[in-house]
Amino acid sequence: MDSTTPAQPDFRSRQSHHAAHDREIESLAEFDHVASAHGTLAHYRVQAVDLTDRTDVLMSADPTGAVFLGCPMAPGAAARVAAAGALVFPPIPGLPFDPYRARVYSPDELYASLDDGYASTPDASSYDWFQQTRADGDVFASMLRAVHDDAVSDALDELLTGARVVGVMGGHAMARGTAAYAGAARLGRELARAGFTVATGGGPGAMEAANLGAYAAPFDDGMLDEALLLLAEVTSFTPSITDWARSAFEVRERWPRGGASVGIPTWFYGHEPPNAFAAHIAKYFANATREDGLLARCDAGVVFLPGAAGTVQEIFDNATPNYYESRGEPTPMVLVDKAHWTERLPAWPLLDSLAGGRTMESRIALVDRIEEAPAALKRLGG
Repeated sequence: MDSTTPAQPDFRSRQSHHAAHDREIESLAEFDHVASAHGTLAHYRVQAVDLTDRTDVLMSADPTGAVFLGCPMAPGAAARVAAAGALVFPPIPGLPFDPYRARVYSPDELYASLDDGYASTPDASSYDWFQQTRADGDVFASMLRAVHDDAVSDALDELLTGARVVGVMGGHAMARGTAAYAGAARLGRELARAGFTVATGGGPGAMEAANLGAYAAPFDDGMLDEALLLLAEVTSFTPSITDWARSAFEVRERWPRGGASVGIPTWFYGHEPPNAFAAHIAKYFANATREDGLLARCDAGVVFLPGAAGTVQEIFDNATPNYYESRGEPTPMVLVDKAHWTERLPAWPLLDSLAGGRTMESRIALVDRIEEAPAALKRLGG
């Protein structure tokens, strides 16, 4: 596995940064700047920053109304800021994840120790912890999961400020080496080249293919063809997640600094590991939070590739706010593969009936081939 993280563009627009986030301190450099420039920590939120070497500042600066979320600090400093009016949430020892994290994940972070096998990675360890704590019903563990997921949502909102996001949904069963996988990759590449931020469910199959396409966007067209051939040597994440993930990192090593995209997976589906081509991974414990958050952020539309129960659920999770216009103007929905969505899993007739006579009627389309999806998005206003 390559330990070098490709340089990735920053989706955030500093000029339009939410005012609410201006009080957040998410790095030691930000902490030093605030302490030096303002001389106070009052009412700031300090998130997952190691402050063990900043005792002098903590002992002298005004912390009234400040909140420290999972910040290591000397015991005396922690006692002082708490006594002076700050709220301190200490780090939680023994967890395979940081519930207070200030950033979304990267593939290198989730797949650290992959050389020792997938079972040794933080991603696998977090899933194991989730399975154990979900079974015992510990309210403290459920609180930690909720805090973690909220922190991830906050980080994702900051990341995507100013981005035009198009979702690509589809099943995890789509195998590498197939025409469908190649088509999904080319779709992701075309969307990224058109200036969209590609967002997927972050897992294998169609999701990986779309993230791969976005990764390939800065390179010439031959790069994607070669990458598809290399990945086809390990067609699926079963039986070995280790081999599947390693082959993706091999592609990243050969072509570093690819284009950025977003994956939003969940530990709820433990059998679906995250793919390594999404530069930014917002991984959740609660699948309901993940599903709603993924679709809500696809403000430029969603393309639905052939899938099974999960993709059907996503179609109608997206259709409901479009129907009621609860998020404002309906966003484009493009279903790909007429036979799949009218015969095998006839979601289209129901969606078409729901849309009849409403604003969303002009924002839905059914196309036969994946190559038609970008033009359909453009036609629908995406």
